[in-house]
Amino acid sequence: MERGGRLFQRRRVCRFCHEKMPIDFKDIGLLRNFLTERGRIVPRRISGNCMGHQRELTIAIKRARSIAMLAFAEER
Repeated sequence: MERGGRLFQRRRVCRFCHEKMPIDFKDIGLLRNFLTERGRIVPRRISGNCMGHQRELTIAIKRARSIAMLAFAEER
């Protein structure tokens, strides 16, 4: 099943909708799954989150950064 010359991959399911888990800014282990090795937030098209949960996740990451639980950027 090809679409436009590329292999078609199934759309990822939103992890938070599927497992009914809350997003908490104090859960650093969960938030780190949605950051790149450079400390950037993984986009929705890659992570597979729905729009509402991606927005909540972004706010939680920014809150954790502001109280120094997460780094703004990783050291090189």
